[in-house]
Amino acid sequence: MASLQQTSISLQSKLLPSSQLPRLPPSLNLSFSATFPSLKLTTTTTTRPLHGGAKMSATAASSYATALADVAKSNNSLDTTSSDVEKLEKVFSDAQVLDFFANPTVEILKKRQVLDEIVKSSELQPHTANFLNILVDAKRIDLIKEIAKEFEMVYNKLTDTELAVVSSVVPLESQHLAQIAKQVQKLTGAKNVRIKTKIDPSLVAGFTIRYGNSGSKLIDMSVKKQLEEIAAQLEVGDIQLAV
Repeated sequence: MASLQQTSISLQSKLLPSSQLPRLPPSLNLSFSATFPSLKLTTTTTTRPLHGGAKMSATAASSYATALADVAKSNNSLDTTSSDVEKLEKVFSDAQVLDFFANPTVEILKKRQVLDEIVKSSELQPHTANFLNILVDAKRIDLIKEIAKEFEMVYNKLTDTELAVVSSVVPLESQHLAQIAKQVQKLTGAKNVRIKTKIDPSLVAGFTIRYGNSGSKLIDMSVKKQLEEIAAQLEVGDIQLAV
């Protein structure tokens, strides 16, 4: 984490102010041709349809993520590559960093120099570094966040891992997270369960668990959900809580 923070600081002197960065028009080339070396829980299913450009971007991101996973699998580095992708997701969560690489007026050489710093400070594997360069050359670096999400799904499928996102008002104790993981494992039959945590004050108290394909399954044990159910039964609409 410290290395990622250092990377963000060291990049500031090389990145243009975000107000001066023009937006990169969406590319029409979506092909990837380059190669490189004890709880009682109830479940709700939700669907999230994609439309238009979002669907096209998801398709492109999936292609890139699958290609990266294929390379990682071939050299037996799926776990370390997954760690690389998580690091990149954090680095590029900085809008200024993402805009810098998406800016068509910045020279490729300058982008490669900054990439070298990211690779070095984050200790990325060579094939991950090559992958980043390919994204820059193909003007698809704007998809890095979507690629990270797609890679996670590919990784989970290859390793029989179920991802469960646990949202709560305050951080849950490790033993509670372990209990949740066991319950999700029973529900899904997955070999492994990976827990990601999020803080969501709107839940009032309790927690929610989202898992399944693209988070399509929801277990809601929050006070917010209980208040909504009470409101529906009483037919008084939304309940306003005094602060």
